[in-house]
Amino acid sequence: MPPHVPSTVPGPLGSPPPAVPPSRPRMFNGATVHGIKGIRKLRHPAEIPLLIATSMATALAYLAWIALVIWLVAVPEPTGLGAQVRDFFLSQENSGMQFLLLVPLIPIILWVARAMLYAKLRATAVQMSPTQFPEGYRMVVEAARQFGLRRVPDAYVTMGNGQINAFAAGHGYRRFVVVHSDLFEIGGRARDPEALRFVIGHEVGHLAAGHISMLRLLFVTLGLNVPLLGKALVRAQEYTADNHGYTYAPAGVPGVVGVLSGGKYLGAEVNTHALADRATREKGLWLHMTVWRSTHPVITWRAHALRDRTRPGRIMIRPPEFTAWFPPPAPSGSGPSGSWPTPEQMLAVLDSTSSAVPSEEQFGRYPGVVYEVPRDELRWASPVPVPVPVAAASVGQGALSAPPSATGSTGPQQPGPYGYASPTSPVQDRHVDYPGATPTEATAQDAPRSEADSY
Repeated sequence: MPPHVPSTVPGPLGSPPPAVPPSRPRMFNGATVHGIKGIRKLRHPAEIPLLIATSMATALAYLAWIALVIWLVAVPEPTGLGAQVRDFFLSQENSGMQFLLLVPLIPIILWVARAMLYAKLRATAVQMSPTQFPEGYRMVVEAARQFGLRRVPDAYVTMGNGQINAFAAGHGYRRFVVVHSDLFEIGGRARDPEALRFVIGHEVGHLAAGHISMLRLLFVTLGLNVPLLGKALVRAQEYTADNHGYTYAPAGVPGVVGVLSGGKYLGAEVNTHALADRATREKGLWLHMTVWRSTHPVITWRAHALRDRTRPGRIMIRPPEFTAWFPPPAPSGSGPSGSWPTPEQMLAVLDSTSSAVPSEEQFGRYPGVVYEVPRDELRWASPVPVPVPVAAASVGQGALSAPPSATGSTGPQQPGPYGYASPTSPVQDRHVDYPGATPTEATAQDAPRSEADSY
């Protein structure tokens, strides 16, 4: 059955509009009809505590600036350490002068920067409309309705130059979404419609959650520079946006995971389970330091959060290893080198195993082409190798997937073949009960495939 939409989210797509149109956006009523709090069940549980901590850090920075200015005026000729402090902030050779001058200008700088970004897009980008990129524009409008936005945001397509990206921003009370052209194929059709739907739901989710409001930016701008704290808040916001994207397009999970890791051509070959399980096994201080320095959840942790909807995505510490669904098909990089296979051992595995779902296309799928293997079947397959008869084995075959029954790896948290839970699977009865997740029966892979899932 399709994912259940929580009661806090507006009705299903296609429902009639409200009798009275919502009021226009204002400073304190929020971008959505849900108010400044947004849809609470879709917000990551760590976001608001991190927002409060970051806002407090910003407030302390402003208070420190005020105290500094008062001290510089009240004590014009300090001695000793005070003289050094005064020289640091008033000397043009030191960076303290920048802090002294820029802090009171932050609101103006933010306003001008947002205005210039919006103006550049209006001058150079292609605006989505009913006649230009209508497929993507419909997704924007539908997502805006589902999340209760008071007005439909502007939507633009800009040249990506091979880079896969999208973002949301605003200026004043206006909101807009920007999608790189590389998410589309020649002719303007979406290369992976469900993946694009997820991306747009993610970006509209940023708008619905109030992440780009001017008031919010003023509260967190300085606090975002605090080590660990600032980037942790941004990661929590990304998980919140992912929750919106999942609610809007759960079938887009494997496509998004694939394109963010393997790119627009090889994304069809990326196994979501393999990435998600590695989040539990790749460990160590250096790995966590990489995570803490990132403004977005690393792709392995992100895949884990999108697959397992029973718990929120991790912000600081990796998911526990018992949350893996499959045994590892290859040793973890954090394991001792003595546990790694020799070339002979791995060649023996490659010669005696194969994929239960053969890889059909080397460079992904293209619109208008009919493929024998249904979309996402490889991306939701078991990553465990399948033993094959020696006579049928071929050198160089990838050990990508196997039904769990073939490997003896079935566990209480593991789905059936290709990620679809059987009627008797414990996964089938698993429900989501944490803020930020869609109450659904299992994971994104449980959503039935439709004709829209194939190019």
